Amino acid sequence: MDAVDEDGRGRAGSTDGHGTGATVGAAVQDVPVRLRLDLAYDGTAFAGWARQPTLRTVQGVLEDALALVLRSGPRGEAPPRLTVAGRTDSGVHARGQVAHVDVVPAALEAVRGRSDRPVLDVLRTRLTGVLDDDVVVRDVTPAPAGFDARFSALRRRYAYRVGDDPSLRDPLRRAHVLQHRQPLDVAAMDAAASTLVGRHDFAAYCKPRPDATTIRTLEAFGWSRVADGPDAGLVVAHVQADAFCHSMVRALVGASLAVGEGRRPVGWPSELLRSRRREGGATVVAAHGLTLEEVTYPPDAELAVRADRTRARRQAHEAQTAAPAGPGPAGSGGPGDCCG
Repeated sequence: MDAVDEDGRGRAGSTDGHGTGATVGAAVQDVPVRLRLDLAYDGTAFAGWARQPTLRTVQGVLEDALALVLRSGPRGEAPPRLTVAGRTDSGVHARGQVAHVDVVPAALEAVRGRSDRPVLDVLRTRLTGVLDDDVVVRDVTPAPAGFDARFSALRRRYAYRVGDDPSLRDPLRRAHVLQHRQPLDVAAMDAAASTLVGRHDFAAYCKPRPDATTIRTLEAFGWSRVADGPDAGLVVAHVQADAFCHSMVRALVGASLAVGEGRRPVGWPSELLRSRRREGGATVVAAHGLTLEEVTYPPDAELAVRADRTRARRQAHEAQTAAPAGPGPAGSGGPGDCCG
């Protein structure tokens, strides 16, 4: 799911905030422009982000919608392909997902038709018209030079929501909150979570994948009982890292719940981390309580440098794992963009 431009430097047109189309129309018609898409979706009916031939996925429905809306392009261009910041698992939600797509200007101009509105506003409106209600394109903007939704990202932030008070159980949120049958010791959970923050090998919390690194920098991990607002009464974890490996967030939550129930001591999650053993470790909790809340990027002037560095780490990791085993920790490089 890498970018169309392998160097990550999307050729964004120099339009205004939502693209008046004047400069897009004047651009070289065969040179793609890179667009940033800000997305939200309810993951309940999706088999995750990544396109799969026989399953409904977020990437699949969005790319199909883009192909439908852009099909009035004059030369039958290649189908649009999205690159995403975080490839969420089946059932995981997002309200702050980011993707990019490269589109030839002629196809964009064809989308405008006779409308006098900015062309990217027209594109967003038409996408809304063909998409189901469980996925929303919140904004479409010209990507700054050097922007890569995946490799330019600095960090991803997830929230996991748990309800442990039967009197507050809301059937309307059953697809977004994990209902827990016993009260949780939130202070103990928060104390345990704090011991995992930092750069570590999270092999004990990641589903193994060939040649995939399990070394991550967990920037923040904490639990609190929310006092007010739409999450009032819920026990919520906020988890932030440069990237996550497969099922990492849900395993971290599972370890925390074991502490909150009193089945494990506060020090157990960090002991599990040091063991680097997944067997007999943390339960991977249900996906529906997890939401990708935000993806953070550096200032525009630093986007290309960030993408180059992240890509270089990935290439170094791939070279290391392809070579015969040598000294040094396994999986010591390479970015991740997965999955919660």
